[in-house]
Amino acid sequence: MNVFPLRPLVVTISLLSTGLVFAAAPISIDLAAQPLSSALQQLGQVSGLKVSYSSTAVAGKTAPAVRGQMEPAVALQEVLAGSGLVGDVQGNVLTVSNAGPASPDEIAQLGITQVVAEDTGSMTSDVAATEGSRSYTTRSMSTSTKLPLSIRETPQSVSVMTRQRIDDQGLNELNDIVKYAPGIQLHKLGGDRQQFLARGFTIDNLMYDGLPTTISTFTLDTVSGADLAIYDRVEVVRGATGLMTGAGSPSATLNLVRKRPTAMPQVSITTSAGSWDRYRTQLDASNKLNESGTLRGRVVAAYEDNGSFIDEREKQRQTFYGILEADLSDSTTWTIGASKQRDDAVSDWGSLPAGPNGENLHLSRSTFLSNDWAYWDRDNITAFTDITHRFDNGWNAKLAAARTWAESNTFSSYLNAPIGNNYTQSSGQYHSKDVQTNLDATVSGPFELFGREHEVAFGASRRQERYDQKGGYWPEAIPVDIYNFNPGVIAKPGLNTRLPYSSKNTATEEAVYGVARFNPIDPLHVILGSRVTWYDYDNRASDVGDYKVMREVTPYAGVIYDLNDTYSVYASYTEIFKPQTEQNLGGSTLKPMTGESYEIGLKGEYLEGNLNASIAVFDMTQQNRAYAVPDQPTLCRNQNRTCYEAAGEVRSRGIDTELSGALTPNWDVSASYTLVLSQYVKDQAYDKGTLFAPDQPKHLFKAATTYRLTGELSNWRLGADVLAQSKTYNRVGTGHAVQDAYAVVGLMAGYQFNEHWDGQVNLNNVFDEKYWQGIPNASGTGVYGDPRNVMFSVKWSL
Repeated sequence: MNVFPLRPLVVTISLLSTGLVFAAAPISIDLAAQPLSSALQQLGQVSGLKVSYSSTAVAGKTAPAVRGQMEPAVALQEVLAGSGLVGDVQGNVLTVSNAGPASPDEIAQLGITQVVAEDTGSMTSDVAATEGSRSYTTRSMSTSTKLPLSIRETPQSVSVMTRQRIDDQGLNELNDIVKYAPGIQLHKLGGDRQQFLARGFTIDNLMYDGLPTTISTFTLDTVSGADLAIYDRVEVVRGATGLMTGAGSPSATLNLVRKRPTAMPQVSITTSAGSWDRYRTQLDASNKLNESGTLRGRVVAAYEDNGSFIDEREKQRQTFYGILEADLSDSTTWTIGASKQRDDAVSDWGSLPAGPNGENLHLSRSTFLSNDWAYWDRDNITAFTDITHRFDNGWNAKLAAARTWAESNTFSSYLNAPIGNNYTQSSGQYHSKDVQTNLDATVSGPFELFGREHEVAFGASRRQERYDQKGGYWPEAIPVDIYNFNPGVIAKPGLNTRLPYSSKNTATEEAVYGVARFNPIDPLHVILGSRVTWYDYDNRASDVGDYKVMREVTPYAGVIYDLNDTYSVYASYTEIFKPQTEQNLGGSTLKPMTGESYEIGLKGEYLEGNLNASIAVFDMTQQNRAYAVPDQPTLCRNQNRTCYEAAGEVRSRGIDTELSGALTPNWDVSASYTLVLSQYVKDQAYDKGTLFAPDQPKHLFKAATTYRLTGELSNWRLGADVLAQSKTYNRVGTGHAVQDAYAVVGLMAGYQFNEHWDGQVNLNNVFDEKYWQGIPNASGTGVYGDPRNVMFSVKWSL
């Protein structure tokens, strides 16, 4: 059975004149009331057929909700009801025209839009799904506002890393996504420690199927290596996202969207092998579980055994994922699933140091300055469920819940700040548990006001993080020669000399939110929303440090004006808040930091959404930042604590541009350029205008492309990617550790042997560029990016 994507079919006069009637088996249809063009696109995807129509003919028209088991031809008539248009089925093409079947003249004169549905075997109507789409873009995403909007309809800078691009570049974990996604940056602090950065700030929120998850220094290590085998795509919203995530910084949010079951059999096995003894095997199987297809299931399993270019480092990873989807009725679908990922690694805490004042010590990229007994093991288990009900009037109600149990165990070593040019090593052992629970209830749908149709969504959410860490560190500083270090010399310290450490806290966030998209006239769309949040922090390890944030209001506003069928201009304003634990002179916790984001831009949608382009200018501030009071008062010194004030302010401005999608049916491309200038506006330690985040580049360019050859070479595909950034630095002592501007290039070649077998090779860092993935400081947090490496993959599909 051939489950590879169908090649684009050209509507020709001969095909239209055959008069053949395509009789297809009934399929499950679930289309909400929406613009007619979107409904036709979804019908093409769910039916596996191509839909041809004139964008002029369907402009401004809406389609009713269509649900049930029916043949594609019947579904087409239901979708067109009341539009004044008629549909015709000829061959494997659904044709829409003003009166009767489209003629060759109509095709030539009106510019028929051809929507090709890919043969993924899926019988769902998820228009946002990218698996099998062979595309670098998506037609819909809701991460920004909860409303299912296209990229052009969303008044913020948004991107998507599709399943096709993930496969083409051979990306295996979330760190890889951050490295290559537009406008965001991966900053490594050690072999298994990292930060995600955007627009001058640290990203501290992730979402899984739209449910937010908090990440921090310790909890990020359990999710940064999230295996991509179980995800359909990763959506990225840059700027403040308080409407959907609540607390956080005005940086960006990543939404990881899981793969869903398919109603047709779909099985694949992929094996990979590459440089430094890296091996990977992945199994993905999906099918209906009963004859009617109302019960569907999917399982994914992956195993990795990875060496490294760094001495001693190695990692084993096991990933399992299972999901069931059941149609309880024609209007109600229930989903339940779970995943487990286990990582076992020989790892360091920090990595390579700079000199006392930022000097480059020119250590080898393979240098490992921890010990051969060091480890960092992680376990992450997630269970999730949701139930969706679709009403006859186009409204939807959804209740979703998820719970994650994350556990991390590390016993490793780190460098201390040097005394002169002499370095010493100390060790620490920590056991961390992080349990996060999410609940979200949403109701959404269209409504009429003043004779126009609009959309609205509102809901309530609750999320709680219970974090426990215990362990300790050894204060003894053991001298080390960083140029001639042997990881097998220093013995593991005994527990009798460890200084104990403990941290326990619970953060609970409850919120109600609402957002509406008004369409007062055809070219104008106004999005207004707000979120009200109650935040409660409980320091369970001490009697001090508890605090609450009551009724924090986070507004959202966006305006989109369609200049024509291709271009729209937009402006948006949104906010976000971030609680802080620092205390003032009186012992009270400081008020939260607040972030706000202004953005104006131009977006273009070409080839009926198959290619998207955008350019935006943004201006963001974060206010009420804590800084230590100079000349600490006697009261603070007597209480052995540092007192803070909240008057700091940072401003980040820049330009965000992107082009993503298909230039031709065989040529996919993604290219982005970001300019960011983040500066202190007010701070006790830094003058106004001083760079706030000098380790984030002012200029960042990323691009990836794949071309599928034609004719006798049609089994071949070729690809390339590039990541380039400007100079960055880190303040160290009285000087700076510097990373000069650099560019890293990758190449890909793939060959489809037959309908079952496919091979691919990825060559990364072709020119073996030596660069810092994380700029070092004196106490050793520098990490080099991967040297030149190659990965071979072979995939078998049913």
